[in-house]
Amino acid sequence: MSQPHSLQLQSVLDIFGEQGWQCETVEGRQVIETAFEAHHTRVHLLAQVFPELNALAIVAESPLSFSEKHLPYALELLVRSNKQLTLGNFEYDFDREMVVFRHSNLFEKEKYDRDIIISMVHCAIAELDRFIPYAATVQQTAPDLLEDLSIERLLMREDMMPPIPEDSEEEEF
Repeated sequence: MSQPHSLQLQSVLDIFGEQGWQCETVEGRQVIETAFEAHHTRVHLLAQVFPELNALAIVAESPLSFSEKHLPYALELLVRSNKQLTLGNFEYDFDREMVVFRHSNLFEKEKYDRDIIISMVHCAIAELDRFIPYAATVQQTAPDLLEDLSIERLLMREDMMPPIPEDSEEEEF
């Protein structure tokens, strides 16, 4: 028999439903799973509520593996990308070979704010989607050319950025 959803989880489920975002709850946990097609990648997204704290964590991830020679450059890319962020952070899950973007928010009320949740989801998808072409460049650089690759300059390339969606009520990723 499954446990009833917390008010916090139910508020997230309601907002996902209003947005037309298909999702599933993870049995026995206060977690929602879903996926989005972004410009550069497919994003697996988790929303986990922590009722005791009135907190929500959004985790977006995408598979990406690096050779032993490429890994230090990929990790430098993660660190330099994190330096540019105000909210959230990138991680690399070595065991699952996944690039992960994670951020969280504490809410004042048990029923979470709709606009904040939508913003958190959009932010996680956009940040991961922004990161992927840079990571792919590192991944595809010939091993003998890696020493010439400037991660700092790579991150300045705006031609790799996904297009910014026009302001509308029905944004899609």
